[in-house]
Amino acid sequence: MQTRTYGDLFKLIQSLAGVGSFAPTEADDVANLINRRFLQAFNESPIWPRYLVTSEERDIISLNISGLGAGTSSDSSSVVNGNYILLGQDDGANGAVAGTNVYYNASLGTSDTTVIYKRTSTNRWEIEGSGNISVNSDGTISVQAGSGVAITLLVEADSQKKDNPSEVDTWTLTTANLSGTPLIVDKQLIPYAQTGKNTIGSFNRIHRKKAFLNQSAIEYEFFVDFDGANILNITSTTDNSAFVTYKKQFTPFTVTGSTVADFTGSTVEVPAEFFAYLAHATYADFLRMDGQTDKAFAEENTATVALALELEKVDIISNNNTVNKRFSTYVNRQSR
Repeated sequence: MQTRTYGDLFKLIQSLAGVGSFAPTEADDVANLINRRFLQAFNESPIWPRYLVTSEERDIISLNISGLGAGTSSDSSSVVNGNYILLGQDDGANGAVAGTNVYYNASLGTSDTTVIYKRTSTNRWEIEGSGNISVNSDGTISVQAGSGVAITLLVEADSQKKDNPSEVDTWTLTTANLSGTPLIVDKQLIPYAQTGKNTIGSFNRIHRKKAFLNQSAIEYEFFVDFDGANILNITSTTDNSAFVTYKKQFTPFTVTGSTVADFTGSTVEVPAEFFAYLAHATYADFLRMDGQTDKAFAEENTATVALALELEKVDIISNNNTVNKRFSTYVNRQSR
């Protein structure tokens, strides 16, 4: 992926305008117009190669807890409320029921985290803070039930014990740490953000396994809301990850300083595929701002042609691969 510099872009716009240097107020306007046009170019295609990430493994959120507040002497609500990931099934060796699901707070990670598990001695679901979890070589999970510095925060109070945390009707709270009524909801959600990975701007496709290799991979239907992509008809409720093809989040140009020299000397990278479009489209906006609508129309046409040429390149590439296509077959569409 080739790049140019923001300084080169700004100087080209000055040259198109026929000025040696923009006035300070004009320079700030031009910088705003560049970002406006940058967003417009960015939104023209869901598969700009520079911003496309294919089949990246992402965590699936399995539960969400909300509705809890501070206790009488401390506030543990921030480590209990939130999204939970299904880590796996417990091995039953250290006080949790063998084969039952173990969940951890996604924002805290797997170390010193809030953990949801089913305790063997009482057959009830418990939510512990500062929980101790380890992953065994065979993929099973070992929860050190009630050990060390772990704090029991909520326990299932139903007389008829439930199979899943979301089915529990009544929870007993440790009132020193928490207050309120917990609402626990099942999810099959892939959030926009995950620690250590790019923030997702838009979801293109979601597969159960690594896609675009030799084997077919089941592809999921999904819908997008404020929290992320919600998977429909997931193949297995024990799956804790999926593979997402997405477009990265848009990030506008940010130049340190606000003088003309700061803009023309900036080394911020500009995508080469957008360079000509940004120059002519921004100049067209500048002409409109100055009341020169006929000249602006001509520059707009030049900008449109420049962007259309880049879009044509992307279209040619996409016609020769399957990243932006969906072939409906029994193998990749069935959810059983």
